[in-house]
Amino acid sequence: MEEERPGESFFLECERLWVFWGLMLVGGFYGGYTYGIRGRVFCNAQTANLLVMAMNIGNGNFRKAAYYLIPFSAYFLGIVVSEILAKEIKRLRFARWDTILVGFEMVVVFFLGLMPSDWPDQICQVTLNFICAMQFNTFRQAEGIGMATTFCTNHLRQFASFLVRYCRGKDPSVGRKSALHGLMLLLFMLGVILATLGIRLFSYRSIWIADLILLVLFCRLLLADRTYERELLLRKPGGH
Repeated sequence: MEEERPGESFFLECERLWVFWGLMLVGGFYGGYTYGIRGRVFCNAQTANLLVMAMNIGNGNFRKAAYYLIPFSAYFLGIVVSEILAKEIKRLRFARWDTILVGFEMVVVFFLGLMPSDWPDQICQVTLNFICAMQFNTFRQAEGIGMATTFCTNHLRQFASFLVRYCRGKDPSVGRKSALHGLMLLLFMLGVILATLGIRLFSYRSIWIADLILLVLFCRLLLADRTYERELLLRKPGGH
């Protein structure tokens, strides 16, 4: 077990708040992009897909219900793959799985931007389902605070819960947690706004805006892995 740096509470670079802020921005962008131009669906989570699938089963529309097994299966597979690859990549001791994932995501998003407009929207939807699942399963805690980077429901709950607790006790640490969850909600909305504006200007190529954010994240994480955190590649991030 690695010792913390003297005089400070040490977190890995992949656990830093700025990383989660960037990923949350990208998560909002994905949702705005797929809803705005790729089939009017949300790729970030599966609650809505399970809801619609169950409704179709209840109405006897089994063929329509089966369709929603595609994004659900992609999300499930993304979680399974991230669990397996995280352990395998750790053995290489070259870079953290978190870094490799962001790099992989960056490459995939670039090719999604090249995808012709007449190709089925489901290709983009399922691909982003897979990516969002891996991201959700990989990035779990930001500086000791449980966070998600692809959807908002938990952040809304935490924002409200910590806000009430802060109003009761005026504990600055509780107030900070409420503010951070509130900031995640705003960043998600900003990502959706960027996607909406980007679609107007660049149409299907607008997804490359998310790629620019991912490029910054990847370069910074890779720098950490290859320099000042090179001896910590076996250390697990919080939440794992």
